[in-house]
Amino acid sequence: MNTVIFRAVAPYLTALMVVFSVFILLRGHNEPGGGFIGGLIAASAFAMYGISNGVAAVRRSLYFHPISIAGFGLLLAGLSGALSVFFHVPYLTGLWTKVAIGSVELDLSTPLFFDIGVYCVVVGAISAIALALEERQAD
Repeated sequence: MNTVIFRAVAPYLTALMVVFSVFILLRGHNEPGGGFIGGLIAASAFAMYGISNGVAAVRRSLYFHPISIAGFGLLLAGLSGALSVFFHVPYLTGLWTKVAIGSVELDLSTPLFFDIGVYCVVVGAISAIALALEERQAD
């Protein structure tokens, strides 16, 4: 299945899928989607890129080791839940704030950071599994 057309199209399709996964991540709290589904789409993109160009190319494009990405996501998700304890509300209670960047106000919330953490956990874990399977198949 590793045809010339697939190798030529895979990098562009991977980039498109990663952008779409971020879109799904960001719309996920109020509509269908979120960190888990977005992470699965991104991990699928990296797996497809690995099939077309090899595991080494995916490892270079990820920059960090997939398990490190998963660990960071777990830490971020845990901290976003623990932040509510400092405000004397139950664990995982959503907190919101507005941040002004120039003339634009940006709404930030702990559910958003929790979803980003879940996204990182899923991307890291599934990518690590897929890359390990692809490396084993290449041997």
